[in-house]
This record gives sequence, structure tokens and C-alpha cells, in this order.
Amino acid sequence: MRSDTPIACRPGCGACCIAPSISSPMPGLPHGKPAGVPCPHLDDARRCRLFGRPERPAVCQGLQPSADMCGDGPQHALAWLTRLEHATRPGAERSCG
Repeated sequence: MRSDTPIACRPGCGACCIAPSISSPMPGLPHGKPAGVPCPHLDDARRCRLFGRPERPAVCQGLQPSADMCGDGPQHALAWLTRLEHATRPGAERSCG
């Protein structure tokens, strides 16, 4: 299996609902949410309550679990997504090559 092949979401993880910032409005969060803060739509089982609903932000809809991102557990996923968040934030230094 290629490392970027989509995989099923890991139960009890929720890293993709914690690490990324969300700049678009969503129910209860008219200004989105900051990085590193659990989304209030994350339930006790760490599943998104907005999954499959039209009000789910586009950035969330576009994020798909993969072996690279999810690794061997929630801690890996949270660290990977946090690094991605820092690397892609406005004003972050980028290098080519």
C-alpha cells in the first residue's frame, strides 16, 4: 500500500479535529477555531458530529486519513498534523528543495 493511500479513520483519535486551525465559520464558531484546540463538534468518542453534513467546513471535508498522516496512533497523527499546521500557516518560512 502506498503511504498516501486513504485509509479508514481510526476510532478514538480525533487528531484532525484538534491540530488544524479552521478559518471558515461553522455552527457555534463564527470565526472558526485556532490550531491545537479541540473542535466543539468532536464527541466523547472523538468522532465529528458534523461529518457528512453540509455545514462541515470544506477544510475538514478535504482532509483524508492516510498512513503517512495517521502513522501508528493518535499521538503520531497529532504531531504530524501539528507540523503541517505550522508549515502552512501564513508567514511561515518556506524553502524550495
